[in-house]
Parts: sequence; structure tokens; C-alpha cells
Amino acid sequence: MQKAIDSHFHIWRQVDLPWLVGPMVPRIFGPYEPIRRDYPIEEFLADQAGSGVEKAVYVQTNWAKADFEKEVAWVSKTAEETGWPHAIVGYADMTVDDVRPQLDRLAAYPLLRGVRMQLHWHDFAEYRFAPSADQVLDPKVRANVARLKEYGLSFDLQLFPAQMKDGATLVGENPDIPFILTHTGMLLDLSPEETELWEEGLGHLAPFPNLTAKLSGLGTFIHRNSPDLIGHVVDRGIALLGADRLMFGSNFPIEKLWTRHADLIGAHRAAVAKHGAEAEAAIFWETAARVYRPV
Repeated sequence: MQKAIDSHFHIWRQVDLPWLVGPMVPRIFGPYEPIRRDYPIEEFLADQAGSGVEKAVYVQTNWAKADFEKEVAWVSKTAEETGWPHAIVGYADMTVDDVRPQLDRLAAYPLLRGVRMQLHWHDFAEYRFAPSADQVLDPKVRANVARLKEYGLSFDLQLFPAQMKDGATLVGENPDIPFILTHTGMLLDLSPEETELWEEGLGHLAPFPNLTAKLSGLGTFIHRNSPDLIGHVVDRGIALLGADRLMFGSNFPIEKLWTRHADLIGAHRAAVAKHGAEAEAAIFWETAARVYRPV
């Protein structure tokens, strides 16, 4: 079986995530009662056993903002004890006057490779995270993202298609910073209007070689593992960006709400297989290895 890097997964402790322990509130991925509990690394390893995944990248899970370092410290300790994960994407608040004091603290952790602050906004209130659609172009955000270059860090860019034109401005003005488009731009479904908007958005980002995209979270809005949707995103993603700018990510345990890891990666492998061995090697290993440099 083709070896793989899972470029987007989560582990967590319920006690550190207010959105899990507090009152139920609407989430972008729908009802989440089954994952309102600890999701330890041991469960993730059991979930993906036999899938060919040999390395994994942890992506932040929205701990309390003040605990941004605590999150990376805990995940780093997990890596020391178990050997997993192999790289970390932490959180830093890019809306402050100067993010460097936060980055200075995070830089102490050898597995840190980048940061994510979710900037996605949608007309549908339950899909929003950012306070406005144009936060991606807020002057403080732009200044702080530019500072990532000093630290050799990447930025996980999470936007909806309607925001991608603004996102392209941010990516284009920082050619030395790797940007990773989370969930390949969050296509809602395969309706003609949504696919046209999504493809137009990717078109704004495609000219910038420092932009890669993550084939992750594709069940977020349809709440199922859909080979048709995965196939469409893979086909059009390769056409617009090239296989060497795409990478697989499971988004587990979120996707565990509606599918098994084996079925999820199986659908991705089937979608990529028709594009040949070079595309498989890029999407399941080489792109993530180049961008996140897992140990």
C-alpha cells in the first residue's frame, strides 16, 4: 500500500476545549455528541491502523486563546511519549498588534512548523468563524502573517471560496511564506453554483507557487464520505494546482462522525489513482513532507 502522511488530524482532551465541555452550540460540521470526549493519540492510531499512514501533522483545535502555548506543549509531550505526531501546526492570534511575543514562545517547540488562525466567514451564520469576510485583509493580520517569515513558519489559510480573491492578496504579498489552503477551500456541495464559485476562487490562488491545498474535511458540509465529491475536488485540484501542490489530510476525528478512516482514505486513494503513480506519491507523501517537514 502507498505510504501516506496525514497532513491534518486532531487529538484533544475534553477538559481543554470549552466548545466540548460547555453548552451545545452549532458547529460547522453539525451535531457532535459522539466526539464530546477525549480523543487521544492511541485512538487515532487505532483508527488509522492499516491505512498506510506513517506520519501525521497535528493541527490546532481552538483551545482557549490564552492557552496557545499550552496546546503545543501538550502535543509535543504526546510526541515525546508516543512518537506521534511528527509536526505541529499551532495557534497564534494574528489580530494583535504584534504576534512575535507569541511566536517567540512557540518557537521553543522543535515540532512546530506553522500556525493556523481560522479566517473563514460565510453568509450562513453557523459556518462563520471570523467576525467579517474581509478579516483576511485586516492590516494587523497582514502584518503578523508577514512576520512568520522571520520564524520559518507556514500559515494554514482557511477560507470560503468567496474570500479567496482577498486570500490571494495575502498569499501574493508573502512569496516566501508557505500557505496551506485548509480543506481545499471548503466546497459546500456539488451544485453548479457552488462548484463554479469554488473553482473561481481556486483560480485566484492558483498563480502563487507558495500556495498548496489540503484534501481534508471534504465531508464537513454534507456529513458523509462522498467518493463523487472527493473525486471532483481531486480532479479539479490537480487541473488547477497540480498534484505536487495537493496533500491528503484525514481531519480525524471530525470525519469520524460519519465514516471510518479506512473508507475515507480509500475514497481518496481511488480518486487519485487514475492520475498515476507520480500524483499518488505527491498527494499522499511528497507535498506534505516538503511543506511540513515531519520528523
